[in-house]
Amino acid sequence: MEQYTAKQLTEVLQNEDAGMNLRTVRYYTQIGVIPPLETVGNKRVYTDNHLHYFRALLTLAKSGETLASIQEQLKQLSIEEVIRIGEKLPLYQADQMMRHETYVISEDVILSISSRTSPELRGKIIEAVAGLVERGEQG
Repeated sequence: MEQYTAKQLTEVLQNEDAGMNLRTVRYYTQIGVIPPLETVGNKRVYTDNHLHYFRALLTLAKSGETLASIQEQLKQLSIEEVIRIGEKLPLYQADQMMRHETYVISEDVILSISSRTSPELRGKIIEAVAGLVERGEQG
């Protein structure tokens, strides 16, 4: 398992979210949004698990969750669940979204489909989701 200083962890995270900075990393650590640092020898370090927590935190924040809500959610999740959430971070990054085509299905449902998806499959997906939304609104 890798070990990181706060600065090293920040550099890794900045590659995934330019808005992440050292002050923010330290703040989230201080208020306990992520687990406490681990002690190795006589120094406290971040590990890969902390990196997973930060990725999950960024994903949840980009999906509209409040910091208080994120903190509560992360406390209740296993590390495997935290990793799964963090793996979705690229879906919320602006450059990734720009490569997708967006379709408004209803006031509450917006669909983002990769531009690599064939027109035939794209049409089927839109039709299926629109049908589900319509049935949900009727029932």
